[in-house]
Amino acid sequence: MPEYYDDLEVREPQARAEQLFSALPAQIAHAKQNAPGFGELLAGVDPAAIDSPTALAGLPVTRKSALIEMQKNSPPFGGMATAAAGRMARVFASPGPIFEPEGYAPDYWRTARALFAAGFRAGDLLHNCFSYHFTPAGAMLESGARALGCGVFAGGVGQTELQVEAMVALRPDGYTGTPSFLKIILEKAVELGADVSCLGKALVGGEALPPSLRDALAELGVSTLQCYASADLGLIAYESPAQEGMIIDEGLIVEIVTPGTGEPVPEGNVGEVVVTTFNRDYPLIRFGTGDLSAVLAGASPCGRTNLRIKGWMGRADQTTKVKGMFVHPEQIAEVLRRHPDVVKGRLVVDRDADNDVMTLHCEVASSEADLAEAIVASLREVCKLRGEVILTAPGSLANDGKIIDDVRSYE
Repeated sequence: MPEYYDDLEVREPQARAEQLFSALPAQIAHAKQNAPGFGELLAGVDPAAIDSPTALAGLPVTRKSALIEMQKNSPPFGGMATAAAGRMARVFASPGPIFEPEGYAPDYWRTARALFAAGFRAGDLLHNCFSYHFTPAGAMLESGARALGCGVFAGGVGQTELQVEAMVALRPDGYTGTPSFLKIILEKAVELGADVSCLGKALVGGEALPPSLRDALAELGVSTLQCYASADLGLIAYESPAQEGMIIDEGLIVEIVTPGTGEPVPEGNVGEVVVTTFNRDYPLIRFGTGDLSAVLAGASPCGRTNLRIKGWMGRADQTTKVKGMFVHPEQIAEVLRRHPDVVKGRLVVDRDADNDVMTLHCEVASSEADLAEAIVASLREVCKLRGEVILTAPGSLANDGKIIDDVRSYE
């Protein structure tokens, strides 16, 4: 049985970087010319100059949280797609609503690679319990299964007993869907005395897979790996049998940036996952997912050489309301930017009796006596709210990607 989906997975990292960044200028030129939103957003950008990580980091981030308003102003895709809805194979809607196109390219969402890593091979029958209704999750995994040469049973969500009956009759080799629903199905099979031992492997997503749940699924006979994907981008990263982090898909450039700034963070620091895709139909350039993660050092023990991330570590959109006014991570980033002595900062929002209070904790190596007062003034000027400032030593703030930490309790 071949160990890797293709040779791309084990190439030298430098060869991968050269290939991706040599292809990037043409993709940016394509987006500028054919997607009106990117034509406006990148109006002053010379695509030929965007051929390195540093150059890419200079482009603006388009955040998923902004898509709802963008699509209202320029329906249905906010000017980010290169063709009208009627020219797409299918159109989906995620909560918001946010509309997502599917083009005609084989394995459009690039999920075959993750399925392969999870042990699926040509001739397997895949029991797909991702949703086929409105959102693209079911279609995403089905397209990858087809690319591998697998058959698919479109189970969808819910109807647990019927799922068990189908498994008994069809004897599928593996499962795709959320891990919690897989556990429900397997426990129902035990309750009914149904033999679903055919189901030996699973690729799951859409929710967390804590070690306790993975172990419980293993005890029920299913070896489970997970993938990280989104309706906008398709596959972003996936686990291999080594189960040491999630390996970035070969068709993307992924950056981890400080929430609110778009500036890449040092390796190992937690930040927002920002993705650039080479999808010709939906050429998202520096797309801010709103998810937090961090890069793991080195290559996976499985031999795959691409960048690894820790997986989903929370949400980067930490906007909160203080005294009736919204405070955004971008505002805190602007406050910190005004004071070069500050290495890192975190705004803590709490309550004192019935009053909201803000305290900006700032890591500084050394400071002048009036630095705290100057930061207080910047905080008031940028956020239009009064807050306190506490200066701390470098390394004292947690490495969890939080720019705003709302700890208020209303009990």
